[in-house]
Amino acid sequence: MTDKKPALVLHLSTGGEPLLFALDAKETQRLEADLTHIVKTGAVTSVQTQDSAKVTINFSQVAVAYIDDLQRKGKVFGLH
Repeated sequence: MTDKKPALVLHLSTGGEPLLFALDAKETQRLEADLTHIVKTGAVTSVQTQDSAKVTINFSQVAVAYIDDLQRKGKVFGLH
């Protein structure tokens, strides 16, 4: 079995390719609890990436945000 590689996936409201930010377990847990509220309110919040970088995101510019496992192969959106 492979290790999970969680990432925050952002689809911007202006279109284009999604942005992916690799996350550690602690940040994944924090975002899973708050992501719906952050997106609904269009908050500006900082995210700590796997490589310890801090990224500040304006969620009012985000159409869709979710946490996904980058390790999965052959995935279909919304299906596990």
